[in-house]
Amino acid sequence: MEGAKPTIPLVYQAVQALYHDPDPAGKERASVWLGELQRSMYAWEISDQLLQLKQDVESCYFAAQTMKMKIQTSFYELPPETHNALRDSLLTHIQSLKDLSPIIVTQLALAIADLALQMASWKGCVHTLIEKYNNDVSSMTFLIEILTVLPEEVHSRSLRIGANRRTEIIEDLAYYSSTVVTLLTTCVEKTGTDEKMLMKVFRCLGSWFNLGVLDSNFMASNQLLIVLFQVLQRDETSTNLHEAASDCVCSALYAIESVDTNVALAMQLFQGVLTLETAYHMAVAREDLDKVLNYCRIFTELCETFLETTVRSPGQGMGDLRTLELLLICAGHPQYEVVEISFNFWYRLGEHLYKTNEPALHAVFRPYIQRLLHSLARHCQLDSDHEGIPEDTDDFGEFRMRVSDLVKDIIFLVGSMECFSQLYSTLKDGNPPWEVTEAVLFIMASIAKSVDPENSPTLTEVLEQVVQLPETVHIAVRYTSIELVGEMSEVVDRHPRFLDPVLNYLMKGLREKPLASVAAKAIHNICSVCRDHMAQHFQGLLDIARALDSFALSTEAAVGLLKGTALVLARLPLEKIAECLSDLCAVQVMALKKLLAQSPTNGKTADPTVWLDRLAVIFRHTNPIVENGQTHPCQKVIQEIWPVLSETLNTHQADNRIVERCCRCLRFAVRCVGKGSASLLQPLVTQMVSVYQVYPHSCFLYLGSILVDEYGMEDGCRQGLMDMLQALCMPTFQLLEQPLGLRNHPDTVDDLFRLATRFVQRSPVTLLSSGIIVHIIQCAIAATTLDHRDANCSVMKFVRDLIHTGVSNDHEEDFELRKQLIGQAMEQHGQQLVTQLMHTCCFCLPAYTLPDVAEVLWEVMVFDRPTFCRWLEVALKGLPKETTGGAVTVTHKQLTDFHKQVTR
Repeated sequence: MEGAKPTIPLVYQAVQALYHDPDPAGKERASVWLGELQRSMYAWEISDQLLQLKQDVESCYFAAQTMKMKIQTSFYELPPETHNALRDSLLTHIQSLKDLSPIIVTQLALAIADLALQMASWKGCVHTLIEKYNNDVSSMTFLIEILTVLPEEVHSRSLRIGANRRTEIIEDLAYYSSTVVTLLTTCVEKTGTDEKMLMKVFRCLGSWFNLGVLDSNFMASNQLLIVLFQVLQRDETSTNLHEAASDCVCSALYAIESVDTNVALAMQLFQGVLTLETAYHMAVAREDLDKVLNYCRIFTELCETFLETTVRSPGQGMGDLRTLELLLICAGHPQYEVVEISFNFWYRLGEHLYKTNEPALHAVFRPYIQRLLHSLARHCQLDSDHEGIPEDTDDFGEFRMRVSDLVKDIIFLVGSMECFSQLYSTLKDGNPPWEVTEAVLFIMASIAKSVDPENSPTLTEVLEQVVQLPETVHIAVRYTSIELVGEMSEVVDRHPRFLDPVLNYLMKGLREKPLASVAAKAIHNICSVCRDHMAQHFQGLLDIARALDSFALSTEAAVGLLKGTALVLARLPLEKIAECLSDLCAVQVMALKKLLAQSPTNGKTADPTVWLDRLAVIFRHTNPIVENGQTHPCQKVIQEIWPVLSETLNTHQADNRIVERCCRCLRFAVRCVGKGSASLLQPLVTQMVSVYQVYPHSCFLYLGSILVDEYGMEDGCRQGLMDMLQALCMPTFQLLEQPLGLRNHPDTVDDLFRLATRFVQRSPVTLLSSGIIVHIIQCAIAATTLDHRDANCSVMKFVRDLIHTGVSNDHEEDFELRKQLIGQAMEQHGQQLVTQLMHTCCFCLPAYTLPDVAEVLWEVMVFDRPTFCRWLEVALKGLPKETTGGAVTVTHKQLTDFHKQVTR
């Protein structure tokens, strides 16, 4: 926002428009204008004035939110001598607006907390706030709000306060934590049953538990814990208060994760939670699902906290197995949402027991897991009046998928074979209703793969029975039985006599609309596992593939069937493959030709992606074993198909989605025949480059990297590929040099550096001797700041691999030349690279990217240690030593220690 400061009436007008203008365009204009105001220097003064004038809730909310945002992101704009005045003015505003609206109080509390964290001169802020307001009951609401958000903001990503300042703050908050707890206790004593105040107190206490600064011995004997559990035991506690108390107990349990160092508090919480069983049953009786879910959260958090104790000393002290009983009681609740809360704990328990691998210990927990599995099978039952197949995509379908994953992970404790046999016997010996049968088959399908197919008569018996299921059973039972057959493909592979009956059973399903997709998926599984046995059925698969669209298949299922067909095709004799591949591709090629011949309707051409995806899956999975010297059987077919793909690409060149699918299809075609696609190289590169000049789709860069990977080591191809790289780089650099170009095009960054990395791996000297390398390195240095996982990873890998070519002496004759060329590049860009990387680590990138940065710095150091030490020193000296709030971000000693640690 350039020019004169906007007037207050104008700001009011914009805020009113933002909230009340009936025209969306008016709202949008107001939003853009107010956004610019928030980013300008005027925002400080205008927000302050709006809060003083107190005209209405909307303008005060806008002003409070602006203050918070400015302090979070633009605190450096204020000179240090104004900090005290800002603090005093914010405290005045929060006091005068405390009754206007709770959300305004929260925004101002956040502003005050963020100011306190950044303003090093405000010493002991907790102490000064409590001194100032604790005797005034009317100030309690906002005082507690500030004390709640203060610990939450300490680790906020929007405040870059630095580790030194953060440590100082945490020590400061730990020092005053008991003062805060005493204030909260007094507050509860004074206000007693005031529900809103109790909720605020619990939220605040939870926030301090989360920061991990409360003294656990002091807390163990504190009155607030007693109040917490009283509230949770009382039947008449309201839903909101119950939730606040539950959150607080969960935070406390999380805070004492290392039980051995917090024994007194751990004991209090442990015993407190065990007293809630009666209250849980009461909530179940009253059908109060909110409270039931809260209790289950608390019981789960209890089990998570005491997990190691329970595994170390089951049944003793705080390893008491009553904790597991509580979770199994919850698993008995009729609503599946309740048991689902505990899934993470059961995963972790399974993982711990798997690692310890002690049979005696497994025996202790086996009965609990058996009871859990029993509950899960019951929860997976569909309603008895359910019609049609089980839904995969609704909430219940997703719950069943999570059950399936959990069962796979914990079945080893019970034994897959035993469990599978038990489940089967419930079907064989009883005559359960259809919904029980379906749920049992569903659990059996989850564990079928983990049963040893070699010596299990039950498996073959199950397979025999399932494929004889009459068509009169409920369609959901047939659906899940088909899933089970698909999961038992290993059994079919060991016992090929089942192949024909299994395929007949699946073909029946394929012809019925509701069962078609699940049957296709099962056929795909059988093809993947029984590739050799399926070769005799290839003609049948080809017939299905030819008539694919006569079956009611989902896109995914159709592609899966083609994948299965391609896997079997690759096992045919070499001389048959070309003809069969041609047959398999013909349907898709005809469809693409037909689309190309159609004239556009309403200016739009028909979408070819279905056919491109089908061709891609065929190329991807047709990988026959070809001996050296033999012509690849797929080469001729791909040459025949190329003109259609080329024309499709030209027709749809403006559409990124379709171009991406074309490139994907070509990528698998090139990978399929490897060097055999040489005749395509020239026309393909020419077309890629010409389309890219007009429509810079990043997938062309990716396809380029595949070509370099396949042909980069062929002498005759290197120069052509280098020309391709240079032609692709020009439009790419233009795109990335625009304002915010790197941030707006992370896919382009990712694919450009994949391409450059392939060059480094396949033909480093070609790249290093070219004129383009300087520009690529400059672009890489600029892109190291990009906070985008894939793009950043590609950039770092390129720089690392590039320098590594000058380090690794692989006894190739060009090593000395490579070393010399890397030396020249480092001389030119080394200092800039190291400085940028240090800056990037401190100010731009999340922690997970640091290992990649470390690898780059390591390569630089291995290449030339003395020079690297100098570069690093210069980079470290250039870092800011103090924040605008006066906090020391880094001491001289820390810098020299860091330099020593990195370079030694």
